[in-house]
Amino acid sequence: MDHAQILHTLQNAIPTGIWYLIPLAILAAVIRSPWFKGKAGEAVVNISARRYLDKTRYHLIKNVTLPTEDGTTQIDHIIVSRYGVFVVETKNMKGWIFGNAKQRQWTQKIYRHSQKFQNPLHQNYKHVKTLQSLLALDDGQVFSLIVFVGNSTFKTEMPKNVTQGGGYIRYIKSQTEQRLSEAGVQDVVEKIESGRLAATFRTHWAHTAHVKDTVARKEGEPRCPKCQGEMIQRIVKRGQNAGKEFLGCKTFPKCRGVVDASLL
Repeated sequence: MDHAQILHTLQNAIPTGIWYLIPLAILAAVIRSPWFKGKAGEAVVNISARRYLDKTRYHLIKNVTLPTEDGTTQIDHIIVSRYGVFVVETKNMKGWIFGNAKQRQWTQKIYRHSQKFQNPLHQNYKHVKTLQSLLALDDGQVFSLIVFVGNSTFKTEMPKNVTQGGGYIRYIKSQTEQRLSEAGVQDVVEKIESGRLAATFRTHWAHTAHVKDTVARKEGEPRCPKCQGEMIQRIVKRGQNAGKEFLGCKTFPKCRGVVDASLL
């Protein structure tokens, strides 16, 4: 059966009076999708940055995908200025938001429904480190900045670099110490533009597949029994068990959770 026959069959099967509802249903599904919410949030940041930041002093670069040792990392916005490089992660969410800088996961609560999501500061950490490596900049020159847009409310005290709405503009403007020369700013912009992958559907698809693979792999890995953080392989150095392998919490000595590797 060719396409024309399939379309004809559908037209006969669906009452004429409800045909107009099909595109509306598709549009509604797109609007509710995480992809659309993400793009809408990024658009809000783009518009406010262009409106409230002086273009002669602040250079906005959006949707930057950079290669990494294990795949790629995608940065929503990079704002380059004499006052530093701001790496911006956008979250378009509603409801109550609970979390702190150290927690691996934060919580979104809408009425009685709660769900966990990755701490955006941890998520942005890889973005910052990848960019620092590309640009050869130190910690004092690169800022991690989280922007929540949408109808959300922080129900716990947040770090100063976790902001809502236009709060990120105030955070950026509060940095007044010069950290880059004008020549340095232009060098950073050129390195980002030359180092980024082409902003194509193929690049986005490959990055999305990489993220899904990473998430699936991490979900299958054992977590720290004390803090639920990541575990890394270690070797006992002393005592009767010297040389024996075990899994220890990545944040040791802050957390001393261990798992016997032989039990896995």
